[in-house]
Amino acid sequence: MELLKDINSPADLKKLKPDQLPKVAAEVRAFILDTVSKLGGHLASSLGSTDITVALHYAFDTPRDRLVWDTGHQTYGHKILTGRRERMSSIRQFGGISGFLKRNESEHDAFGAGHASTAISAALGMAVARDLKGESNKVVAIVSDGCMTGGEAYEGLQNAGQVQSDLIVVLNDNQMFISNRVGALGAFLSKLLTLGAVRNAEHSVKKFLARFQFWGESLLRVAKRAKVLLFPGMLFEEMGFTYFGPVDGHDVVQLAAVFKHVRTLKGPVLVHCVTKKGKGYAAAEKDQYTWHGPGKFDVATAKFLKTPITKAPPPTYTAVFGKAVVKEAETDPRIVGITAAMPEGTGMDAFRDRFPKRYFDVGLAEEHAVTFAAGLATEGYRPIVAIYSTFLQRAYDQIEHDVCLQKLPVILCLDRAGLV
Repeated sequence: MELLKDINSPADLKKLKPDQLPKVAAEVRAFILDTVSKLGGHLASSLGSTDITVALHYAFDTPRDRLVWDTGHQTYGHKILTGRRERMSSIRQFGGISGFLKRNESEHDAFGAGHASTAISAALGMAVARDLKGESNKVVAIVSDGCMTGGEAYEGLQNAGQVQSDLIVVLNDNQMFISNRVGALGAFLSKLLTLGAVRNAEHSVKKFLARFQFWGESLLRVAKRAKVLLFPGMLFEEMGFTYFGPVDGHDVVQLAAVFKHVRTLKGPVLVHCVTKKGKGYAAAEKDQYTWHGPGKFDVATAKFLKTPITKAPPPTYTAVFGKAVVKEAETDPRIVGITAAMPEGTGMDAFRDRFPKRYFDVGLAEEHAVTFAAGLATEGYRPIVAIYSTFLQRAYDQIEHDVCLQKLPVILCLDRAGLV
């Protein structure tokens, strides 16, 4: 830890030169690996977001500037850089620091969260509060692409585009949800977007097409459709955001420069960063699900450390449930399975493998999952919705209004509903 040992706050990080940031990022990754290998925890997401984390703390001034992280899976680097490096050995331990963000743990934790898709809404609230108070600090929401499967994220984007407060959204796209652009053309178009040339070109095209009295409007509609096809970021621009990207989410020097630039802009801005979940650890890059939240392991061999057992343990309730659902579905073609981005964790992976056409993973969208099931039930199917108990809290209204009031035959399986 040549550099990291002297970084006890973001202020210490800012004393370094930009060309030293890659070294800091490498040391943060090594520290995360060492910590999680001994304790278990959320690994792959934090490895993937390390460069973004270093660049954010280099470009912004926390706690005055607010960094709002979605969930907390990607924040181990944030904890390390904000004075909690020495306490990382206690993370997720009794009496230790939290595995997620907690406002009462650090002044750098602007907002706590364990559920996904909340960051944009919370950050917008902070931005509007800043405006009402006449202050000038910056507010940044950092969201992963998985969080963009949740409806609240789009509700926040829509409102932010309407309000037009200064707000920066950093989209950590680890290529597990949003498609990459293709080849050199995509890279070239990204540069045009970043430089603002596209906006100028669009204005010129509109002026040119307006000269054609009969064909101008039709040609303009075609041009707009082509623009949407060529520029995926137009979704965000149509919602009122200035879009930058995609940029290399592992080029920490470039990221720092981009963040320093966008902090000077007015209105809502979205920076699209392409990253690799598990970056820097080959095993985690190859198998991102297993290494999302691993137990203790040997860093050199990537082998998990298991406590010796004298006899085989009984099957888990989750495994028993999964087998039972498959057995019932073998004789009842009305049964369909639904989960919210967690097939293995809920036991629905067995159903998925056996009945792929009757299995639906709706993403991190619990509200939609329940009402989707209700719709299936009205047509004679028997949907089984398997969701972690803590996440089904988000669908209380749908359970009552869309299922219970209509007396629809929807089966809810709440995994991890006991003391865990």
